[in-house]
Amino acid sequence: MEHFEGFDVAGFWDDSAYALKEYVEENPPTQELIASVEEELGGYRLPDSYIALMTAHNGGVPNRDHFPMAEPTSWADDHIVITGIRGIGRTRPQSLGGEFGSRFWIDMWEYPDIGVYFADTPSAGHDMLALDYRACGRDGEPAVVHVDQEGDFAITSVAENFEAFVTGLVDESVYDTSEEDRIDALATVRDGSFSPVLLRAFREVADVLPDADRRMRILAEAVVHDKGFFALHADARSTLMYDYLFWLFTSFNQVGSFGRYVRTPPQHERSYTLPDYELMIVFSPVADPYDFSTGGYAPGFLEDWWNSRVASGRISETADGYRMTDAAVTALLDELAAVVGDR
Repeated sequence: MEHFEGFDVAGFWDDSAYALKEYVEENPPTQELIASVEEELGGYRLPDSYIALMTAHNGGVPNRDHFPMAEPTSWADDHIVITGIRGIGRTRPQSLGGEFGSRFWIDMWEYPDIGVYFADTPSAGHDMLALDYRACGRDGEPAVVHVDQEGDFAITSVAENFEAFVTGLVDESVYDTSEEDRIDALATVRDGSFSPVLLRAFREVADVLPDADRRMRILAEAVVHDKGFFALHADARSTLMYDYLFWLFTSFNQVGSFGRYVRTPPQHERSYTLPDYELMIVFSPVADPYDFSTGGYAPGFLEDWWNSRVASGRISETADGYRMTDAAVTALLDELAAVVGDR
């Protein structure tokens, strides 16, 4: 490639099943596709280095996903982390022209229209990386910036250009804070304040499960002991937590669809009066925060859980929306009892 001289492109990418499903376009971009995607993005010309990297491997999840920062951001004082880099195309949800491509964040989440949002982070949309064309114009060479949705869309400089950003990514081991993270996560799940959504749910199920809050903390503690941090993926305890959260949520809410369960429609202001999965355990409004939180999530894992539960009949559609069957609730309570034991 003209760009990335001496750079190990093949070793840069982690072609996991998740990456292939969400990010990696099957074919390199053609000139026609590049032109049409650029037009769709608002007329921003993609950097030659971006096109070169995507021609070699069209989108994906990098093995090195940490970038050193001179200024603190919402993520950390000295670095940021990315989840993936968007390919040039439309066939994958995370591609530039895909379902969750650059324009989605501008049009639906009201991110500032400064250029192209090309990389996301583990916060699932609450901070993003963008190619910033404000100084160079739509045909120039954009800088890379970090945009913090939770911080009133604060913009922080990251790298002078896309190539400098990619070649500057480092392995997570450079910022190994695993033991500190584990201690902090245990403190959070043991003593952190619950969201108003969970507090309401605990009251609603008190007749059936009077110590629902205690069981939630013990299950979360087990997750932390397994992983070293509090996050939900596709493992058995995460699946149990998904079941528990859904049962709690439906104790006082109707769920008409998976999408509505995950997030309130964007035309509504985020509020605990319109609860959803994100407000229950992931994110909180700035003005009314809570502590017991995963701080981010992978929508693909949650959607896979939903699809498997519906397919197996453990969650079924009723006149009151989607709900767990009586047998599924009994199994859930038995599994919770096994995790809690005599504690």
